[in-house]
Amino acid sequence: MTTLKLAVVDDHKLFRQGLIQILKKFDNYEVIFEAASGEELLEKVGFTPPDIVLLDLNMKGMSGQEASVILRTEHPAMKIIILSMNYSHDYIRQMMKIGVHGYLPKDIDQKKLVEAIDQVYSKGHYMDDEIAAVLREALQITERRNAKKSTVIESENIVLTEREMEVLKLICKGYNTGQIAEELFISYRTVEGHRKNLLLKTGVANSVSLVVFAVKHSLIDM
Repeated sequence: MTTLKLAVVDDHKLFRQGLIQILKKFDNYEVIFEAASGEELLEKVGFTPPDIVLLDLNMKGMSGQEASVILRTEHPAMKIIILSMNYSHDYIRQMMKIGVHGYLPKDIDQKKLVEAIDQVYSKGHYMDDEIAAVLREALQITERRNAKKSTVIESENIVLTEREMEVLKLICKGYNTGQIAEELFISYRTVEGHRKNLLLKTGVANSVSLVVFAVKHSLIDM
């Protein structure tokens, strides 16, 4: 059994210690450190890097948002799950653009918290219904703009064709292969071919990661 190394970062001591007690119930979790601020987090990750950071968004001093930007740059392999009382669409959009791997409300139940941690570790991202709704809203805004014949992502040296973008947008909407084929009037095999090309071009592993890639590179408006 793989033991996940976790860090808990929150400026409210009672919440932080309560979360740690919950995590200690699970044999495959090890809380290797806790921190009360973004500054303390950045100091400690240099000595004992965790697999996943459970990070409060609003803290005194350096915010979770500022700390996330630095972690994504200096420790790109480290996964970040935001825990916040602020579950507004604006905050979710901002943090998804930064590249965090999950965004959860602080009043989340224990079962979903464990599910999120495990999925972030195994698949790279956790997306619940609320975040999916935010992405769908962003996609609707994007679709109102005039479509280009091709989309160039210069930072990644990637060019997506018009059809690949159409398939990607439908994936972001949560469509499966059959639904995409029906929507675009193309065959199931053709859709699978476009999906495979998208995975190869972007270098990601699955559809959820494609959605995150689309957000990160502003292929849908946030």
